[in-house]
Amino acid sequence: MSQRDDGQMVLLYDPDKCTGCRYCEIACAFSHLGVLDVAKANLKVVFDGTKNAFEVAHCLHCDEPICAAVCPTEAISKDEMTGLVTLNRLRCIGCKSCVHVCPIGAPWFHEVEGVARKCDFCDGEPLCARYCSPKAMTVATREEARKKMEKRYGGGGNG
Repeated sequence: MSQRDDGQMVLLYDPDKCTGCRYCEIACAFSHLGVLDVAKANLKVVFDGTKNAFEVAHCLHCDEPICAAVCPTEAISKDEMTGLVTLNRLRCIGCKSCVHVCPIGAPWFHEVEGVARKCDFCDGEPLCARYCSPKAMTVATREEARKKMEKRYGGGGNG
């Protein structure tokens, strides 16, 4: 970790607080596409039967985003100041490379638009976190998120 990312903000998910209400997906889909369709959200709530708990697959805005590395048109890029990994849908050719390579499935393919979509952090005010009633999804510094994720899942992550 470098000092340049000390103030960067990311989403932090706490599965112990998640009720599976899916408000995060509803807020995301409605704010980005104007639909109440959780399949159109830029994050996915899934139930892990082995852990008997909900998990949320969301973009971690990785330090070294593999989705950006495989994009043939450079439609995905990382802003070094904010740390956010963004997808320019105008440059996307719909090859789905980012969808297939992301280990957590953060990018998804929008069939009607013919392009990939992913979390854009709602211009710094993620609605998924704002509308998460149990506060399972929150905004935290990258450093805080790393520490909590390492404690929960073990070290060695890319995000």
